[in-house]
Amino acid sequence: MYGTTPRKMGNGQTTANGQTQTQLEILCGPLLNYRRMSGEHTNSPIWHGSVLLVTMPGQIPERLSLRYVGSAGGSSTVNGHAASLDRSFPGTKLYEDPGKAFWQFDVEAPFQEEESAWEYSVPRMTSANGGRPQLGRPTRFYIPSKHESMRIMFHSCNGFSVGTDEEAWSGPALWNDVVRVHEQRPFHVMIGGGDQIYNDNVRVTGPLKQWTDIGNPEKRRKYPFNEDMRAKCDAFYFNNYVRWYSAEPFASANGQIPQLNIWDDHDIIDGFGSYTDHFMRCAVFRGIGGVAHKYYMLFQHHIPPPISTFTTNAAQTMHERGVDSVQLRDTYVLTQRVEDPSYIIGEKPGPYVEERSRSIYTQLGRRIAFLGLDARTERTRHQINYPETYDLIFRRTSQQLAASKGEIKHLILLLGVPIAYPRLQWLETILQSPIIGPIRFLNKRFGVAGGFFNQFDGGVDLLDDLDDHYTAHQHKKERSLLVKRLQVLAKEYSIRISILGGDVHLAAMGRFYSNPKLAIPAERDWRYMANIISSAITNKPPPQAVANLLARRNKIHHLDHDTDETLLELFNEDPGHGRPGVKPKTGEANHATMPSRNYAIICESHFHTNGAAMTNGANGHATTNGNHADPSAPFFPTPKNPREPLHIGEQDAGTGHPAASGIARTGLAGANGLDVTIMVEIDPSDREGQTQGYGFSVPGLESRAYEGQGEKW
Repeated sequence: MYGTTPRKMGNGQTTANGQTQTQLEILCGPLLNYRRMSGEHTNSPIWHGSVLLVTMPGQIPERLSLRYVGSAGGSSTVNGHAASLDRSFPGTKLYEDPGKAFWQFDVEAPFQEEESAWEYSVPRMTSANGGRPQLGRPTRFYIPSKHESMRIMFHSCNGFSVGTDEEAWSGPALWNDVVRVHEQRPFHVMIGGGDQIYNDNVRVTGPLKQWTDIGNPEKRRKYPFNEDMRAKCDAFYFNNYVRWYSAEPFASANGQIPQLNIWDDHDIIDGFGSYTDHFMRCAVFRGIGGVAHKYYMLFQHHIPPPISTFTTNAAQTMHERGVDSVQLRDTYVLTQRVEDPSYIIGEKPGPYVEERSRSIYTQLGRRIAFLGLDARTERTRHQINYPETYDLIFRRTSQQLAASKGEIKHLILLLGVPIAYPRLQWLETILQSPIIGPIRFLNKRFGVAGGFFNQFDGGVDLLDDLDDHYTAHQHKKERSLLVKRLQVLAKEYSIRISILGGDVHLAAMGRFYSNPKLAIPAERDWRYMANIISSAITNKPPPQAVANLLARRNKIHHLDHDTDETLLELFNEDPGHGRPGVKPKTGEANHATMPSRNYAIICESHFHTNGAAMTNGANGHATTNGNHADPSAPFFPTPKNPREPLHIGEQDAGTGHPAASGIARTGLAGANGLDVTIMVEIDPSDREGQTQGYGFSVPGLESRAYEGQGEKW
């Protein structure tokens, strides 16, 4: 035990004596998060974020100091204006037990006329394990000008699947590229699309191994999740977070690029929510769901966890907010905290995680809004979110868009899993058909095809991944309703919606758009929505054959009579094409899916100064008239093959596009358009993580151009 005499700490108690230490021993952190803006529609907006430190117990950090450095790229400013912006913030203890304490610092700073640099520091920080000498130095981050929107980095699948040779894939090498690009032109926010950490080893080398090794699925379903197993799983998830979030270069990115995260299955365990209902309701799945949620709240959201999580020892933990006195022994949990207004919290707990879903609506600078759906807490094999949760989400979003009075021009929707993606229902049909029965029997009796079946319910291992997809047959109706509600939102508020998706371990760009027979240019098409698919930043990609198969399935699908969808043929060549020793990633005919590690960059196409849009001269497509790049030119001709460019921002998409560098703004696709770059790894043996960029642009929207034409506009 740490400390000497137990003392009351609030809800629960701790063994720490609270005496002042000469050094603040850090187990993990600092981790920087972005939360929201206040005064976002005024001339004096405020940036709100938080910093998390995980310390040894019994230590009390001093106040966090925030210092205004000056305009981004400039030298430190020492005038009176700069000094007046310097502030300090107290730490709030979120959680403490005999092994660790979580401290959160609410941080806020005013947006400036120009992009600004800020530095934060907490005195006396030192690594608890003797490493990371840079902990004592101030950490710098950047806030965009009050006239600009944020420059966004998006990633997903930041970990390795069980059994992957991590050294053969150079570990998390692409984070070196993220830091390198950030130093050239700073990112203002880092959106995590799910699987920020892989906790799957809990069943291989962790405390669930004995349970996983039970051969009888019925016995596994009835296995208790008692306090001893809960404590072991708690230690496993905590230690795995500390290990991964302290690993360089990911740790450096965590401290200087504000994070904004939504979770997915690997943040819990592979396939969580997509196995059969009767198996998902077993005690072990409910137990690890609670433990994973606890550390997801702490590490990824910087908010206190529930007081207790599920165990079979305490019946009261089987329902939301039940208190288990055993778990509170020598433990403090902060309670009675006001929820940050950026959260949209579900009305009832999920079916397998005894907590409510936690989606996010926030604004990313002047003209971009962000909506992140928690698509895991309420997920089952047959639903992704409750209908009433969608109602909450769309009600909040509509209220915020209406309040902006037209200032918000773009909504970025994070779904985690792609929604405009090739269908694999034929494969689902085969894997669920009677022909699999004999193979399953041989597997059960003799271990035949062991890698083909999962270790949980004996089902085909691929099925949980396929069932996760919005394009899975059981999610087809929910998917269609979601897209149509998004179309209504885009049409009503004349706001372009772009969708982020990860999970599938390859890069692609899908899009919904109006049926070509309607002859609606993309700049005026409220059905046009790009699905930016970026995955994985760390995990290994699928085999080339899988990517080529998906590309062959890239057909033109019809969501309804007026809406089509397909992938853009974005990848004009393989990354590192022609370089000695670099192997091809795809087949010659595949230009739609890229099986190589990657991340995405999203930024407005124009600089905006006092309401006037201007480019930085990347290609001469400057505009001062709405969303159309050249008001005197005709709109982009509709192609016969929609896999080809639908507008000027998709023309020459790939390595030759002006957005391919990920640095310069292109000026394409109108004053309110976005530039998108998918940065693709060239060589997985390169520990520096060098990438090649593939660019395209997304146009702003003038949806009301056809308002006088009746219901079909």
